[in-house]
Amino acid sequence: MISTSNISLRYGGRKLFEDVNIKFTPGNCYGVIGANGAGKSTFLKILSGEVEANTGEVIITPGERLAVLKQNHFEFDEHPVLETVIMGHERLYSIMKEKDALYAKPDFTDEDGIKASELEGEFAELNGWEAESEAAALLMGLEIGVELHDKLMKDLDGAEKVRVLLAQALFGKPDILLLDEPTNHLDLKSIRWLENFLMDFENTVIVVSHDRHFLNKICTHMVDVDFGKVQLYVGNYDFWYESSQLALQMAKDQNKKKEEKIKELEAFVARFSANASKSKQATSRKKQLDKITLDDIKPSSRKYPFVGFNPEREAGNDLLTVDGLTKTIDGVKVLDNVSFIVTKGDKIAFAGTNELAKTTLFQILMGELEADSGSYKWGVTTSQSYFPKDNTEFFEGVDLSLVDWLRQFSEEKSESFIRGFLGRMLFSGEEALKNANVLSGGEKVRCMLSRMMLSGANVLLLDEPTNHLDLESITSVNNGLINFSGTILFASHDHQFVQTVANRIIEITPKGLMDRQQITYDEYLENADIQKQLEEMYK
Repeated sequence: MISTSNISLRYGGRKLFEDVNIKFTPGNCYGVIGANGAGKSTFLKILSGEVEANTGEVIITPGERLAVLKQNHFEFDEHPVLETVIMGHERLYSIMKEKDALYAKPDFTDEDGIKASELEGEFAELNGWEAESEAAALLMGLEIGVELHDKLMKDLDGAEKVRVLLAQALFGKPDILLLDEPTNHLDLKSIRWLENFLMDFENTVIVVSHDRHFLNKICTHMVDVDFGKVQLYVGNYDFWYESSQLALQMAKDQNKKKEEKIKELEAFVARFSANASKSKQATSRKKQLDKITLDDIKPSSRKYPFVGFNPEREAGNDLLTVDGLTKTIDGVKVLDNVSFIVTKGDKIAFAGTNELAKTTLFQILMGELEADSGSYKWGVTTSQSYFPKDNTEFFEGVDLSLVDWLRQFSEEKSESFIRGFLGRMLFSGEEALKNANVLSGGEKVRCMLSRMMLSGANVLLLDEPTNHLDLESITSVNNGLINFSGTILFASHDHQFVQTVANRIIEITPKGLMDRQQITYDEYLENADIQKQLEEMYK
């Protein structure tokens, strides 16, 4: 078990959190959430001992092992991949090295024999004989093939290194597991493998993530860094979000009788308790949810940008026809005879493992690239707005304030209108006068979304729009696209985003398109699993 006692941390005059007293118990998974800059990653570093708090202490049950997802991707460059994973269990790895050194001695003594015997005993107790097979299984689950296991870490690319470091943290069943953004650089298959691994994990997990579906899937509790405090809540992310919104509504509506508010809360908790009963960690969570009172839920101080797309005109039934698009890039055919028809009301998520194929398709449809062959035709009543994966050209070398930058894309040029629009996207006061070329990744995304909103387009094309965004902004974009009355073509790795927005899935495969109309993302994934099982059966 790991707990904190009166932990406080300040940077200069800024208080991140104060008097934090939380007990993290085995069998539970805790999702740490908070606005950007609130101190989520810093809190994990305090728990791991990497950062020292100003006051208080972190208490870990004696003998328990704590593992951390390392953030330095170059730390193990001179070590083989399989060995790097085993190094996650420091004691086991040191025993392995000490044994090897003893057995390699040319003048092996009786004392060496006694020492080796002691080491062999401890090695067996730590399940050392299974170490290599366990490490290999973790790597395979994270899509690191056997052909890479003996390579040096420096020979891997960045995404592969992240997966190896994740396997390192998971290795050896640590008692306490600290994970900061573990789904970064993972594909869908690896994320689902990790979800299942953590749901079956019997010890304590504390995780920071911007992936809402991941948090909903694995978390029994949320740890909210807000108001300079760290508060613990029962339930997953959706429960925390909905309860904070309910609390906000109740705070605004003080005229309601308390009895009515209690009825609202009871109905709300009953709905989420029913959902929780389906999960593997359900029993204790459901009991705790049932005990929640009005005083247990509090409004959040989070600020959510306003994201709303209003088409200036309604599109007709003839939207988009794509016929035989083919494109080769650097000698590789990324699109091969791609054909489909988009109809009114479609919200199409493009799936598939080839990211370049999806980006190339969007660029061709927006006239930024020319296909090698094939054609496409937009309906005369359509107007398109595009969110590119790479927005560098819109900001690099641009010497404009945010007000002047956004004014370029607005028919209404007045200062008050532009400032008002930026304010709703959380650029208020002096923030609106920042230079456009010094923005963070998340700020640039909010600017690009503002540009799209001002376009009044009735067809939106979005290539990974949630990249670089915090949970609050992702939620706002998600809701904005759900409410959009026009047509959407998009690609995203955010499971919940795709599940709640898309009503049609088009998978781009090396063998062509698989078009799944009137199907949810979860249904598509379930069908894909069934198909894979059938293929395995008939091999």
